Amino acid sequence: MRPQTASPQVRGGDVQARTPAIRVGLSRVGVTGVEKVVRIGDELYSARLECFVDLSSDQKGAHMSRFEEVVNEAIGEVVLGEAPFRAETLAKHIAELVRERQGALRAEVAIQARYPEHKPAPVSGVSTQEIYTLHGRAVAYEHGTRRLVGVSATGMTACPCAQELVAARARERLLADDFSEAQIERIFEHVPVATHNQRGLGTLQIGFREHSDMEIDAATLLAIVEQSMSSEIYELMKRSDEVEVVEKAHRRPRFVEDCVREMIAGVVAGLPELDGASFLSARQENLETIHQHNVVAERHGLLSELRSEIETGQATAFQTTLEHWLSSPPA
Repeated sequence: MRPQTASPQVRGGDVQARTPAIRVGLSRVGVTGVEKVVRIGDELYSARLECFVDLSSDQKGAHMSRFEEVVNEAIGEVVLGEAPFRAETLAKHIAELVRERQGALRAEVAIQARYPEHKPAPVSGVSTQEIYTLHGRAVAYEHGTRRLVGVSATGMTACPCAQELVAARARERLLADDFSEAQIERIFEHVPVATHNQRGLGTLQIGFREHSDMEIDAATLLAIVEQSMSSEIYELMKRSDEVEVVEKAHRRPRFVEDCVREMIAGVVAGLPELDGASFLSARQENLETIHQHNVVAERHGLLSELRSEIETGQATAFQTTLEHWLSSPPA
C-alpha cells in the first residue's frame, strides 16, 4: 500500500495534494542540479545531487521544498559525522527520508562528489593532489534500500593496434639495415615502441541489495580503475616521473575494451567476498588523439553472471542492466 501523503485537512488546502485533472501516476518527479559543498576534516567536497520519487495518480504534485529540507538534514546527520565520506551512505539516508516525507512508494537519489586524494609521483615521490569523482546512488522502497558506490578516474591508454603497425615498419627498416631477428627482438625488449595515446575516463560501480551491510572503500575501487588502464597519470611530475609514466603506458598497450575487462577481472579477483547478487557496472571512455571522435566500452551485470563468464568463457544469455537490477523484486 502507498503511505498516506497527508491528512484530510492538509489535502484540502495543499495544492500539491489535490487530485489531478488527468489521473495518471508518474514514474519520477523531483529535483536535479542540487549543489552542496561540505567540509569533512580538512577537505571540501563539492557534491551534486538528484532526488526523485514516484507520484500516485491521485496526487497533483510532489512537495518540492521537502527535497531541499531533507538534503540539508541528511548532510547534517550523515556527512558531518562521517570520515571517510561515503556518498552511497548519504544517498541511502536521503532516499529513505524523501520516501517517508513525500509518502512515496519509491525514492531515488544520485550523488556525484568531487574529492581529492594525495599521492606520491612514481619515481620522485613528490606529493601531488589528484581530483576524482565519487558516485553514490540509492533507491528506497518499503521493503528496503538498494545502493551503489562508484568512482571515476582519469588515466592514460596506449593503442595496441598502432603500436604493432609502428613495430612492423621499424622491423622492416632494421632488417634492411642488416640487423638480425635476434637483435631486433633485443631492441624491442629494451626500447618501448611508439604509438598514439588517449586520456581515458574509467568508471566502476558496485551495487548492494537490500539489508546488505557490505561496504567498499572508494580507494579500493580507485586502484582497480587506475590499474585497468595503460598507466595512471599525475598532475605534478618531475622528469623522472614523466618518463616512467610514458614507458609504463607503452609497455601495457590497451584498447578501451581491454580497460573494461580489466576492471571486471579486478573486482572478481580482488573482491571475492562480494555476494553474487551484487551488481557491477564498468565503463571506459577514451579521448582519441588521432581521430575527431571518442571511443566507449561498457559492461554491466550481476557478479554471479560475470564470474561465470570469466570461469567458463561462455557469454551469459541475459545481461542485467542497472535499471532492471534497481527495480527487480527482493530475493
